[in-house]
Amino acid sequence: MAKVTLGGTPVTTVGELPNVGDSAPDFKLTASSDMSTKSLSDFEGHRLVLNIFPSVDTGVCAQSVRTFNEKASGLDNTKVLCISKDLPFAMERFCASEGLENVVNLTDYKDGNFGKAYGVTFNDGAFESLLSRAVVVVDANGKVVHTEQVPETGEEPNYEDALNALS
Repeated sequence: MAKVTLGGTPVTTVGELPNVGDSAPDFKLTASSDMSTKSLSDFEGHRLVLNIFPSVDTGVCAQSVRTFNEKASGLDNTKVLCISKDLPFAMERFCASEGLENVVNLTDYKDGNFGKAYGVTFNDGAFESLLSRAVVVVDANGKVVHTEQVPETGEEPNYEDALNALS
């Protein structure tokens, strides 16, 4: 169980992020673009940045999507997966209104299994059952090469550390 803060108030998650060197846990998430189900195997052979956050309708979450869209757009064989429990329509609306085309929006709204497998579902607090702010970077072989559980939910992740893990 990770201990983080939300607006300075201590909260916990259901578990811990996967360990560096482990195989990334599989998942089934809903794509906001067409409501299809996507799993880890759909991205096989690609390097992945999993940008995990509570809701695209908050300022910091929206900024993380914008920043990863910009910074990762020029990286070879890399996909940024933006993952929350938002409804697919909200995620699609946000990216369309912002002109963001270099991220894949996925949602864990159906069963919450992604949040459990990756240890990022909040146990308590105002955001209980939403996903905490975290980043998991996966190499083209499906191995975790970097993780960050952001200690204060209202702060942005360390973009440079995440992207440098792909070097």
